[in-house]
Amino acid sequence: MYLPPHDPHVDDPMRFKPLFRIHLMERKCATVECMYGHKGPHNGHIQVVKKDEFSTKCNQTDHHRMSGGRQEEFRTWLREEWGRTLEDIFHEHMQELILMKFIYTSQYDNCLTYRRIYLPPSSPDDLIKPGLFKGTYGSHGLEIVMLSFHGRKAKGTKITGDPNIPAGQQTVEIDLAHPLQLPDIENLRDFSELSRIVLEVQEQVRREEQEEGDRSQPAASQPSAKPSGGEGAEGEETAAGAEGTTQDKAPASQPFVLPMGVISRKEDYPRTCRICFYGTGLIAGHGFTSPERTPGVFVLFDDDRFGFIWLELKSFSLYSRIKVSFQNAEAPSREAFDEMLKNIQSLAT
Repeated sequence: MYLPPHDPHVDDPMRFKPLFRIHLMERKCATVECMYGHKGPHNGHIQVVKKDEFSTKCNQTDHHRMSGGRQEEFRTWLREEWGRTLEDIFHEHMQELILMKFIYTSQYDNCLTYRRIYLPPSSPDDLIKPGLFKGTYGSHGLEIVMLSFHGRKAKGTKITGDPNIPAGQQTVEIDLAHPLQLPDIENLRDFSELSRIVLEVQEQVRREEQEEGDRSQPAASQPSAKPSGGEGAEGEETAAGAEGTTQDKAPASQPFVLPMGVISRKEDYPRTCRICFYGTGLIAGHGFTSPERTPGVFVLFDDDRFGFIWLELKSFSLYSRIKVSFQNAEAPSREAFDEMLKNIQSLAT
């Protein structure tokens, strides 16, 4: 398992932690060992669920327990996962979120399911290279997000989740057709000025979507009016054109500072940026209750870092590209690993 660095050190490398291992021996014999806990390897089981998915199960969960009980387990988990002690965390809301995460994750320490992640395709027209990024999420700590491009939109999808927004949800969406012209550095410090600019663009986007919806209704009864390139071809062409124009006109860099009152876990964020776009961020209550998309600002710093200002939360997330070459990722190959899982499954049955 690859864990993000300790909050808020978003530029630090990922941390490696073995969870299980497979021994393939002579005479078609195989054993699986669970590596979870602090008492060394112990008996485990692996099962192929379906394509691109398998699960592991620990058969000796007593190896996961500590002599000091749940309190010792929590303190050890806090030190390893967050790099701090409970005494270091003064914010009551943060203590609550951390405890919720510990309770949730500890429920599944004996049985885990793994699903293959397909990285998004890359295009020369993309704003930056898509891929995996570490991001700061306030009291939730660091989480992993996958950035991908879809015509006039860019999306950030959570690979790891939290008690509010689970994995798999689209945490941010960037509207590449609506770049934002930030005010000068002094006016940018005024949150109300930035809020005014963003809300004006939000209203513009709302009107455009309404007009587009109105135009599409009569077009539905006239199939011959569709472009020869197929459904959506015209939209894609407009998207590429809009994006190219935006990047051509964008300055190499411009001064950037967070407005007063906007909270950032990472205080030494970049002080220059390339370009900004209007976007929306997903927020929700505990248990993913009452989810809603709220306006914000996507800030591109360089090829490996971007940020997002959550207007309603008055919060800033900084994202840094995961550059690590995953250990043993190329050995075995995907085909060899799939074949190995099949062999283990047949031996188990």
